Amino acid sequence: MDNKIIKYENEDIVVYWQPNICEHAALCVHGAPEVFEVGRSPWIKLDNGNSKHIINIIKQCPSRALTYKCK
Repeated sequence: MDNKIIKYENEDIVVYWQPNICEHAALCVHGAPEVFEVGRSPWIKLDNGNSKHIINIIKQCPSRALTYKCK
């Protein structure tokens, strides 16, 4: 299985997305649509949201396909 990890970052956090384990529950998309937008490239734009809010959304990811690290 491919362990691909895609990294997105802003001045506060680094977000990691593992597409191979994503369950597409869409909690991220519904919780912060300005940040997480399917069909847009890149689909995650951290500068479109507040880092604390983004972290709270990521913590809800049921598959843990989205994780983060504070800088």
